[in-house]
Amino acid sequence: MALRIEARALIAVAVALVALAAAADTVESRVLNNGNLVLEDIPEIPQDLRRELYRWQEVRSAALRAFTADGKGIYVSTGFGSVDALHKIDMPMGARKQQTFYQEPVGQVRRRPGSEQLVFTRDAGGSEFAQIFLFEPQSGEAVMLTDGESRNGGMVWDRRGERFAFQSTRRNGASNDIWIANPDAAGEPKIAVEAGNGHLWIPSEFSRNGSRLLALSYVSVTDSRAAVVDLDSGAVTILAGGEGNESVNLPVAFDDDGDGFWMITDQGSEFNQLAWQSLAPGSKPEVVTASIPWNISNVVISHDRKRIAFVANENGNSRVYLMDPATREYRVVDKIPTGLAYGLVFSPDDRQLGMTLNAAQVPSDAYVLKLGRDPLRFGRLVRWTESEIGGLDATRFVVPDLVEYQTFDGRRIPAWIHKPREGGPHPVIIRIHGGPESQARPVFSATYQLWVARLGAAVIQPNVRGSTGYGKSYVSLDNGFRREDAVRDIGALLDWIETQPDLDASRVVVYGGSYGGYMALASAVHFSDRLKGVIDNVGISNFVSFLENTQDYRRDRRRQEYGDERDPKMRAHLERISPLNNVSRISVPMFIIQGQNDPRVPVTEATQMVEALREQGGSVWYMNALNEGHGYRKRENRDLMQQAMMMFLEKHLAAGNDGP
Repeated sequence: MALRIEARALIAVAVALVALAAAADTVESRVLNNGNLVLEDIPEIPQDLRRELYRWQEVRSAALRAFTADGKGIYVSTGFGSVDALHKIDMPMGARKQQTFYQEPVGQVRRRPGSEQLVFTRDAGGSEFAQIFLFEPQSGEAVMLTDGESRNGGMVWDRRGERFAFQSTRRNGASNDIWIANPDAAGEPKIAVEAGNGHLWIPSEFSRNGSRLLALSYVSVTDSRAAVVDLDSGAVTILAGGEGNESVNLPVAFDDDGDGFWMITDQGSEFNQLAWQSLAPGSKPEVVTASIPWNISNVVISHDRKRIAFVANENGNSRVYLMDPATREYRVVDKIPTGLAYGLVFSPDDRQLGMTLNAAQVPSDAYVLKLGRDPLRFGRLVRWTESEIGGLDATRFVVPDLVEYQTFDGRRIPAWIHKPREGGPHPVIIRIHGGPESQARPVFSATYQLWVARLGAAVIQPNVRGSTGYGKSYVSLDNGFRREDAVRDIGALLDWIETQPDLDASRVVVYGGSYGGYMALASAVHFSDRLKGVIDNVGISNFVSFLENTQDYRRDRRRQEYGDERDPKMRAHLERISPLNNVSRISVPMFIIQGQNDPRVPVTEATQMVEALREQGGSVWYMNALNEGHGYRKRENRDLMQQAMMMFLEKHLAAGNDGP
């Protein structure tokens, strides 16, 4: 990685150590993990707790990333060491042969058509300034193709494997442009599309002859445009969406035979639907999946263009479908177990469909579906990996239930609840997702299973207003001046908990990450008298300072969601609702977790909250990883974070604990 990135990391370490020294007189501090993990006012973690959590922290997963060139093997990412690495597998349930050996995890992976070569992304210290590397599996060598400073990703190869398109901030550090690179030719990548303010351009697919590029111009979760780029002239034509037609329009692939393209759109619907549209000017989308009243995602088209596969998010669970593009008929793949499916990819000969599956009692693993010659026919679903679960008894894992509760305006809020099978009333951990345009789904979580088993706690994941998966009206209910309506949904959940005889409303902790971290802090502001503790992981403490300090390449898109702090009226509103400005209303113990290199929610969001809480005598634990960004990706940091969280939860959810 570039020297400038390494220099920034060293500066960050120095700054953190200076701050640590300055606080030494009043704060009990120590540094672990070779100087990379700073803990403040967090007690020593008992050895017996570490031993008891060891097996839970050995639970692994595997994600299918690509087929080999001959289609007989697959590449997966999985973690046997400190971070996830790329592995090759030659047969179902075969040995995982590690391909990459880095101190940072491998990100996006794309195999070069007609070759075993791969391109992948990798950043440094969680900075998210990912670089693109060309990797040769035979030699294990990787060559960096980008400049070492910009943020890069979204790689798409042309169909001959001669060049690839990618998204990059290379031009000015702020704009998310599309570039074209030929790894075999001399010279630098060439820019194809320059992004305007607030737009993120992402390539989707090259045309058959490589002269055109289907691309996405992303503004916000409710405003995206499909476009085609003439790579010879540089002309950009918006095909769907745009000014005056704010809607979701996510291009997928060209239709080589029909002179059109496939896309996901919510035009005329509450949900994202699969549609076809002509490339002719003024054309409108023809929705294909109108009979499925849920969001469609992860659409992939076979190399021979004779089959499409897609996923429907049906109330949090995934259903995989196959479709014949010629007839537009589709059929559900009934062999897929209930759970989540993602990462769909066709084999080079189009006779197999690879995917990653995750069920409530099973970690993510790689599977391959055998396909028939008819586009709607399929055969066996073959499991290729069986990830380790630390010797735990999977039959004792609980399956989450879907519940609904009524909130302040009469709406029904969906929530997933992991609950012990017996006993009660159980203490409660409310886990709030980030985004905010995200969705809690019934995924396998070793952490949730641990909390249920060791603490006897119920874990509730609410999909408060603003969550995706329930229509475009629902996702917009928390925008701008309505931000705190989502916090009121948490208040309604606390009311619902009080009505449940098997839940203990007197023992509740709220935990959230990223935007969910803001929600956790806001819950502390509004509901301190109803909570026993709050855990904030890389959360927003002040919307104004967050918007002013988040990375340039994402600032305008965040303003689309949270409001523009440059507008005096909106600025006053954001200051009013920010937890940092309401610290006097917080009287509950806090655990704040942060990564020093976080480009999304800067470390200052955590440090200013910790300082304000301490100034008023509040109880706050603080953990900061100097080699992490927006969330902990290194195992040694994740393990210690989980151990400290368990210690915090045990302390504050214990029966009879009536005080901080």
